[in-house]
Amino acid sequence: MRKKDLFILLGALCAAIALAVSQFAGGALETGAWGLCFRTEGQLPTGPASIQELKEYNAAYVDATAKKVLYLTFDAGYENGCTEKILDVLKKHNVPAAFFLVGNYIEKNADLVRRMVDEGHIVGNHTMHHYDMSKLSDKAAFEKELKDLETLFKDTTGKELPKYYRPPQGIYSEENLKMAKELGYQTVFWSLAYVDWNNDSQPTAQQAFDKLLPRTHNGAVVLLHSTSTTNAEILDELLAKWEEMGYTFRSIDQLFH
Repeated sequence: MRKKDLFILLGALCAAIALAVSQFAGGALETGAWGLCFRTEGQLPTGPASIQELKEYNAAYVDATAKKVLYLTFDAGYENGCTEKILDVLKKHNVPAAFFLVGNYIEKNADLVRRMVDEGHIVGNHTMHHYDMSKLSDKAAFEKELKDLETLFKDTTGKELPKYYRPPQGIYSEENLKMAKELGYQTVFWSLAYVDWNNDSQPTAQQAFDKLLPRTHNGAVVLLHSTSTTNAEILDELLAKWEEMGYTFRSIDQLFH
């Protein structure tokens, strides 16, 4: 099957799924894991919730203005020896990024966290323990996961943690989004990612490019894992390729303005 035909087939499937979910849910946001359907190469994918639905909860997965900009984000549950190289490349290209960190990461890698802050990157809240937050229906328990990380970050850097939240594993519920909003957070999902998190089966550089580049679109929020050795190896070339495609990079604090 040709690549073009495959995208048409996937697009039809995504449309059918989206319609079924919409009819079943009756407009409510269902609990689940964030996922994407790419209908056409280079175009905005669809997610489980629309741009407008997420906006009600101060959440976003893409820049709705659709300008030729990218927002680079990294998730880090632990350190795998890659972050220093990633930071070096970001500095070389003068690209701002957001690092969504858990408590264990901050506790064990204080110097790297301080470097992220000193070099102008945003550190976001990926929760203290990386739980499935959709199972925390109690507001006090939900708040504790975020507040404990805020405290740890301030003790480590002397600064207040920016109020950006990414649910662990992308698993969310409508109630979670409401609680995050009430705590002053903006929830950041993503519109471009690939399977880079499995350290036992890392993609080749070419496989990474084949997944990411055709799906790059205006206003994309890119999710990469800083634990990936492939990402550390390709980031310099990847940023150069995106720059050649005419993209510039913005910090996520501009995503909500």
